Amino acid sequence: MRQPKNKHIVKTKRRLVLFGITCCAVIIGLTIMLGKTWVEIYQKYQQKDSLTAKLEELQKEEEELKADVERLQDPDYVARYAREKYLYSKDGEFIIKLP
Repeated sequence: MRQPKNKHIVKTKRRLVLFGITCCAVIIGLTIMLGKTWVEIYQKYQQKDSLTAKLEELQKEEEELKADVERLQDPDYVARYAREKYLYSKDGEFIIKLP
C-alpha cells in the first residue's frame, strides 16, 4: 500500500521539476529575445539621431546653395565673382597677383 503513494509523490515531484525547468527555459528565451529587441531599438535611435543631424546639415547646405543661385542672378555679382576667382579682367585692366 505504501508503494503507490510513493510512486505518486515521485511522479508529482518529476512533474514539478519538469514544469520548473520548462518555465526557466521559457523565461530565459524571452529574456534573450527582449534583450535583442532592446539592442535593436537602441541602434535604431542612434541611427535616427545621426540621420537627423545629417538632414539638418543638408538643409543648411541647400539654403546656402539657394542663396548662391539668387546671387548668381545678379550680373554685377557674377562679374565680381569671375574677377576674384578666375582672375578675369575688364578691358584695360591688369591683374597683379599678390602672395
